[in-house]
Amino acid sequence: MFYEAIDILKGMIARPSFSRDEKEVADYLHDVWQQDGHPVYRKGNNLWTIAPGFDMHKPTLLLNSHIDTVKPVEGWTKDPFTPEEDEEWLYGLGSNDAGASVVSLYAAYQALSQKEQPYNLLFLASCEEEISGKNGIESALRELPPISFAIVGEPTDMQPAVAEKGLMVLDCTAIGKAGHAARDEGVNAIVLAIKDIEWFNTYQFPQKSDFLGPVKMSVTLIHGGTQHNVIPDRCEFTVDIRSNEFYSNETLFKLICEQVPCEVKARSFRLNSTQTGLQHPFVQRAILLGKEPFGSPTLSDQALMHFPSVKIGPGHSSRSHSADEFIKLTEIREAIDTYIRLLDNLVINDTPLC
Repeated sequence: MFYEAIDILKGMIARPSFSRDEKEVADYLHDVWQQDGHPVYRKGNNLWTIAPGFDMHKPTLLLNSHIDTVKPVEGWTKDPFTPEEDEEWLYGLGSNDAGASVVSLYAAYQALSQKEQPYNLLFLASCEEEISGKNGIESALRELPPISFAIVGEPTDMQPAVAEKGLMVLDCTAIGKAGHAARDEGVNAIVLAIKDIEWFNTYQFPQKSDFLGPVKMSVTLIHGGTQHNVIPDRCEFTVDIRSNEFYSNETLFKLICEQVPCEVKARSFRLNSTQTGLQHPFVQRAILLGKEPFGSPTLSDQALMHFPSVKIGPGHSSRSHSADEFIKLTEIREAIDTYIRLLDNLVINDTPLC
């Protein structure tokens, strides 16, 4: 299984798979899975396979990771699309995020599906994760049976992320009144925006999470003014908000609108925070194996799963989206073994999220 996983990962690296342009690697994985004797279902560039013996009376466990990558950043000293292996590492774009999770979960799926489990088993390789695209997992889930629990493969050093912050992006506009800068006239929209920006920078929502901490708000873009001698009548800025499980994005939006006088528009409410309770059977088994549950500040397809899930996979988040991205070969071997140990004969129920 290990050597096949490495070969598949090399094949993925060799095929560019940017978000919304994953067809080549999806075609490749489709052929690999069919050659291995698995039924393959497809919607767009999402692929999934279902283990034999599906029984609607059993809970369904989903294994998932994504096949898309970001574009290579500056600073690569290697060809991002030529897999380069030495005794310890495999270099290539998407090797760490999240190709290693894809191939490790697939190897675990093959092993687990060889015998009857107390759950139905599905493996889904989804697209558009890096951009939270609507043609990614959100689209594929509509085609699947009800899911009781999911493993989301992302680089976490094989530690279980039982909670994940949500994301909401706000486009804000302060409206003033134009005037000549040499005279005492007009209402400076930049000055108005500064007051609102200061609120975003200092306000703390009262509910703090044990795993995720407080809601985090960061002003990340600003634009105002047209020329030096005109009082600006408009200043636009963007706010990145990372929510915890105590606040839905819609709730945060309403609370923010009550506090700031500028115009506020949310790009989306769909990427909410998630959390799975420590009492969940998978989490309990992970703890018994010496794993340490934690809360993740970064977003994944967990945000689009309205059922319990845990994010866990080989590699380190710090390597993601970086030059000369790599995965350690031992990390893949250990991930396959750990997935199997965590999931083999696991009894799951329709456990609440928290």
